[in-house]
Amino acid sequence: MKALVTGATGFVGRHLATALDDAGHDVTAMTRHPDTYRGAGTAVAGDIGDPDSLRAALEGQEVAYYLVHSLASADFVERDRAGAEAFAKAASDAGVRQVVYLGGLGDEDDDLSDHLRSRREVERILSDGVPTTALRAGIVVGDGSISWEILRQLLERLPAMITPRWVQTRTQPIALTDVVTYLVAVAGREDAIGRTFEVGGPEPLTYREMLETVARMTGRRRLIVPVPVLSPRLSSHWLRLVTDVDLDTAGSLIDSMSNEVVVRDRSIEELTGHKAMDFTDAAAAALAARARRLGPSGSCSSPAS
Repeated sequence: MKALVTGATGFVGRHLATALDDAGHDVTAMTRHPDTYRGAGTAVAGDIGDPDSLRAALEGQEVAYYLVHSLASADFVERDRAGAEAFAKAASDAGVRQVVYLGGLGDEDDDLSDHLRSRREVERILSDGVPTTALRAGIVVGDGSISWEILRQLLERLPAMITPRWVQTRTQPIALTDVVTYLVAVAGREDAIGRTFEVGGPEPLTYREMLETVARMTGRRRLIVPVPVLSPRLSSHWLRLVTDVDLDTAGSLIDSMSNEVVVRDRSIEELTGHKAMDFTDAAAAALAARARRLGPSGSCSSPAS
């Protein structure tokens, strides 16, 4: 099957392109810089902000994966809305049989953050314009994931943490390999088109529980003290000072961390026959992947003070 992957150089996109290629699909990787692309599939020039490039990239494609988000931009809501509208029109005009979108978990009746509301808006735009399968996920655990990096860097850099209230919020983390497995599994399935699936590990966890789990796994002793007085703005600056995440991204993520994002519907498991691994295994895989990437001198799995 001919499959286009947008965001092919991103965290999920590059792994998805490889998995689709390994599964025997004819993969086209859409990137703004095809000359420097070194991933799986054939690179094609494309930019969500350039409708002409979208039409050319989507020509002849049967399935198109939409993995584009503008979280690092202050105007990400407007950017993502315009991008989704342009992509939906171009995909419809090109006769794409299925768009697969990876969005975010979160209950519709909750006061969702701008980030999660934008994810939901993109999902609606795509679904209204072209046959779409939507997958909704919380934290994706893997080497290179922004949310995972926040957890890992907090543990690595702070022996004691005076943390915001969001450490008590429940989320449903999922391993990178499980997200990719689900994304590949729904491609070309008529019974998946027009449906929304929630994906996550076996159980919800608070951010504090995840921090404590990884601390035990890496031999670190960490004191975590949540306090109610850190506002979202102060919390964003705190993250920016302690981690490598830029301020705009930190602010958007902090807003979302006040929303409980858990799986209510497990129908993806019935459809695909696949069950996601638990958080401990997902974290172990992410730590191992980072250790392999950095080599012996950069391993993060050794105990720390």
